[in-house]
Amino acid sequence: MKQSVLVTKTRKEVPVDEVARNAKLLIRAGYIHKTMAGVYSFLPLGLRSLEKIIRIIREEMISIGGQELSMSGLQSPDVWEKSGRWGDDADEIWFRSHLSAGGDVGFGWTHEEPVTEMMRNHIHSYRDVPLYVYQFQTKFRNEKRAKSGIMRTREFMMKDLYSFCADEEQHAVFYEQCAEAYMRVFTRVGLGDDTYRTFASGGAFSDFSDEFQTVIPAGEDTIYLDPKKKIAVNEEVCTDETLEKIGLQKNDLERVAASEVGNIFTLGTKYSEPLDLTYTDAHGKPQPVFMGSYGIGPARLLGVIVEKYGEDSGMSLPMSVAPFSAHLIALGDSKETFTAADMLYRMLQEHGLDVLFDDRDVSAGEKFADCDLIGIPVRLVVSDKTHAQKKVEFTDKVNGGERLLDTTPDGILSAMKEVGFSPIQQAYA
Repeated sequence: MKQSVLVTKTRKEVPVDEVARNAKLLIRAGYIHKTMAGVYSFLPLGLRSLEKIIRIIREEMISIGGQELSMSGLQSPDVWEKSGRWGDDADEIWFRSHLSAGGDVGFGWTHEEPVTEMMRNHIHSYRDVPLYVYQFQTKFRNEKRAKSGIMRTREFMMKDLYSFCADEEQHAVFYEQCAEAYMRVFTRVGLGDDTYRTFASGGAFSDFSDEFQTVIPAGEDTIYLDPKKKIAVNEEVCTDETLEKIGLQKNDLERVAASEVGNIFTLGTKYSEPLDLTYTDAHGKPQPVFMGSYGIGPARLLGVIVEKYGEDSGMSLPMSVAPFSAHLIALGDSKETFTAADMLYRMLQEHGLDVLFDDRDVSAGEKFADCDLIGIPVRLVVSDKTHAQKKVEFTDKVNGGERLLDTTPDGILSAMKEVGFSPIQQAYA
């Protein structure tokens, strides 16, 4: 991508209606556009990062046997009335509308009921379970006060996976597999060192559910963590009884702010019984399917990443989620220098490196400021001086370090691999 034709432009001014660092930086860098309070559109840079995060999540869901599908956003009241989540008690979360042909419709905020109803057509025997399906889908939640930029919005993308098992024992095996897959996701997007599996309220079917909380100053939650054991407890359930049950000592815990980046729940038969999702066991008797649900919000994950890797002047995003792996800048007044930079850009593209090429006719200061703001992890500079030496200036913005490299694909790609680049990370060709 050449920056001269990129749809978006960076902004010097800080959005006055935003408090969260992630929203300020992502708007200024041209990743997102604010449509209204709690609603954001993803621009080309933001969409590339979002797609890279989705790709990582998808790979990990496939690794544990997940099968991808896509369910409808429009929801019929009939299914939700069976579980009791359509009536007055659930009104606050729903966005609803009236059909011109008559009747009501809802905009899905989660999908336990519709996926349970769907699986009645596909689960009949004990031979049909376990079964795991997931989707990436837009959800709508009528948040009273949307806040925290893209970390809490009224319209958002969610990866929601649902497991269907014969019993609690079979469910428990997959539950742990999913927890491990989630930690791999957070490690791959650059949050592994600061993300803790966190005990939270389990509802009616288990003592606890599991949240995955990333420690950041802007976090909306408070957790108590044990750094050595790499586990934490949400403040809401942090009682003496809870600590004793899970084997933590109060004196070992640190109280910190954190943001939830994922959650997994044991649902049991909460939805399968009212929606009549059963299977016939080996003895020919009908049994309710034992369920679980598992969620990650890719956009929320991006917001937390920006909170961690951002500062007032810009971002330094991890290689795995940055919109491009390298930001190539052409500097100088010489036509030969620009031609050399353009040739390098084309050569690197041909060798599988996704590059943003700043070919604009603007000052060096503006180019460097935009490079810092956009946050691509590697900067390549071709100037009159480096061109005369047949070199390119290579800067690792995440780990620090600057050096001159020969303008050969092997030398540059070797340096890129040292800082984590892999062609498989590209979301686009």
